[in-house]
Amino acid sequence: MTKNTTMLAGGLALAGVLAALPAQADETFKMGIISFLSGPAAGSVGIPQQKGAELLIEAINAGSLPAPYNTPGIAGLPIEAIFVDENSKQKSADYKKLVSKDGVSAIVGYVSSGNCKAMAPLAEEEKALTIFSTCGTPQVYEDVVTAPEYSFRTISHATSDSVGAARYVAETMGDATSLSGINQNYAWGQESWRDFSKTVTHLNGGLEIVNEQFPKIFAGQYGSEITSLLSSKADVVHTSFWGGDLEAFVLQGTGRGLFRDQTVVLTVGDTIIETLGAQIPDGAIIGARGPYGMLAPDNALNDWLVSAYQEAHGSHPNSAVYQQVQAILAVKAAAEKVGSADPEAIRQALKGLTFDSPAGPVQMALSGGHQAILGICFGTYKFDKASGKGSVENIRLYPASCVNPPEGVASIEWVESGLEGAVCN
Repeated sequence: MTKNTTMLAGGLALAGVLAALPAQADETFKMGIISFLSGPAAGSVGIPQQKGAELLIEAINAGSLPAPYNTPGIAGLPIEAIFVDENSKQKSADYKKLVSKDGVSAIVGYVSSGNCKAMAPLAEEEKALTIFSTCGTPQVYEDVVTAPEYSFRTISHATSDSVGAARYVAETMGDATSLSGINQNYAWGQESWRDFSKTVTHLNGGLEIVNEQFPKIFAGQYGSEITSLLSSKADVVHTSFWGGDLEAFVLQGTGRGLFRDQTVVLTVGDTIIETLGAQIPDGAIIGARGPYGMLAPDNALNDWLVSAYQEAHGSHPNSAVYQQVQAILAVKAAAEKVGSADPEAIRQALKGLTFDSPAGPVQMALSGGHQAILGICFGTYKFDKASGKGSVENIRLYPASCVNPPEGVASIEWVESGLEGAVCN
């Protein structure tokens, strides 16, 4: 396990970062922040999330964020961040250490759907405020016997990604007749393909599924799968790959000519624009798991995030950065609502809360107020050889009510109903 502990503190008179000093009780708001700091998901997801969290915490402690977050700290307490590597073989032990030994007031993070499924019941057992920032499977809250009390997810779950992608394909590729998919063989990949394929074939009855591939997560080599996809010659190839799997698939697929005649849908594609810009095929359909990264809206918080991240790291923040920032802002928003840094008060305030983010308003609207919804964007990729930069064009935004199931309706039931009750205006 890789672990870096960083103390970031500031106030009205101290706008910088103080040296790390032993903290006394109630002098700081300790926050455990979990992401992949090593392994195949670190480069495009975990490390950017750590960088974004560090920038945000410094600004929160200094009180230098745009409104409504322009007051210092969490209800006046500076955040002390403890970064923990999600790529650990002792995830439960890491979590319990944060709670019992480190004495954190909140735990924020988790990228893997499998890890969120495992940590959600642990949050209830430990009675620890836990904010899931990135994981996607609807199972976290839909396949549970007991409703959550201590955990929250501040990003829309995977159904919104798949429904948004399906709507974009149906609207922009009406002449397509065949569809293939390659997705990781665990909850995230299986459900992403399930919801996308069911929705897109509902919206475009002329589409035929001709190939389905489910390699092991982090397999890294996709020669046989790409050969199969090439032979199928589908008009559209869908993948919800992320991290190192996405990078490897795009590089290998480009090298084999997979994308010359087949349009690829990359639902997490924005995470590799900065690193693989020239290798991503023009015309690829790009998603960011929400209105994040290059698909984010124009607002003061987004302007701050883009400017601060570019100044510090020389690149545009990707969706993973937005997701971690959004989760931390949820804690601050709830604390400001009740004027308290007490985790119990924050937990109560966060339930059903609507709060501002660089992606726009986030509504904690599902699963009894513990699951967020927001809109989602998709667009098409364009690489400019002169500048060496990639961009996303022809962006369409689908509002939260268009891509998320209603409260009390399971994702699969909503998808199989033909998206009954969706409001897209």
